Amino acid sequence: MTTTLTAPTEHACGPLLAAGHTACTGCGEALAAKLVLGAAGSNIIVTDATGCLEVFTTRFPQSSWEVPFIHSLFENSAAVASGIEAALRALGRQNEAKVIAQGGDGGTADIGLQALSGMLERGHDILYVCYDNEAYMNTGVQRSGLTPFDCMTTTSPYGEYSWGNKHNKKDMPGIAAAHGIPYVATASVAFPKDIENKVKKALTITGPKYIQIHSPCPLGWRSNPQLTIKVAKLAVETGLYPIFEIENGKVTKVRKVKTPKTPVEEYLKIQGRFAHLFKSAKAKEEIQKIQEIADRNIEKYGLA
Repeated sequence: MTTTLTAPTEHACGPLLAAGHTACTGCGEALAAKLVLGAAGSNIIVTDATGCLEVFTTRFPQSSWEVPFIHSLFENSAAVASGIEAALRALGRQNEAKVIAQGGDGGTADIGLQALSGMLERGHDILYVCYDNEAYMNTGVQRSGLTPFDCMTTTSPYGEYSWGNKHNKKDMPGIAAAHGIPYVATASVAFPKDIENKVKKALTITGPKYIQIHSPCPLGWRSNPQLTIKVAKLAVETGLYPIFEIENGKVTKVRKVKTPKTPVEEYLKIQGRFAHLFKSAKAKEEIQKIQEIADRNIEKYGLA
């Protein structure tokens, strides 16, 4: 006998991502995951790629997950979720639970991109959530496809011949939207209610959905853990992390930036991963390049 889902509700007994896990102080990913689960409600099945979120929530024999949780390999969270969704349909039980696939930026934009593309292409009724902390934090802060330009990581070091990561951040929301899926959104832990609203909205839509959440990592970003929300908010206010929704291929809603716009230095200077950009006059050219990235985002998405 199947059960028809009603609108997602908050868990009656407490958080669906329980306290007591081992995330670092000020971890943006832990906050984001808690918000996603709280908005989704308890009628969900969750998959999670290898990464920080899996490690700090599943310290054997304990687990912080108060919902069905399946840890997959680094590359196949979307593939495992696809199998779960297909199985529910085959059994006629698709109305009993929503399926949420999760991954970090590396597991999404690099290692898991093929599995994610397949999930989106096949049209599975799954919400994919990318927790974007802009590097492989769990394995030693190596750069990923979502690491920002000129950011210093252990594999994109600053030195005589380098200003850090020389590549632009991969446009994962654009790649997801190019699959023709009904809903794509970006969000930030600086705006919790926005995350909750987008998760609830996504789960009312049939088909594949993609949400990318900017999640500061004080360890990898070398920022003060007490400033996690401030750092996240500055990324949005400078235009470096545009917040928007794409529905059926069209941008339908954006979070505007303030006028006059906040210069990118305000965001960069409070993070050790960009400290090298403030050590010489020559680095001003690099900061100007980053400002131009923000300006292009503001123009592209109409944020001003």
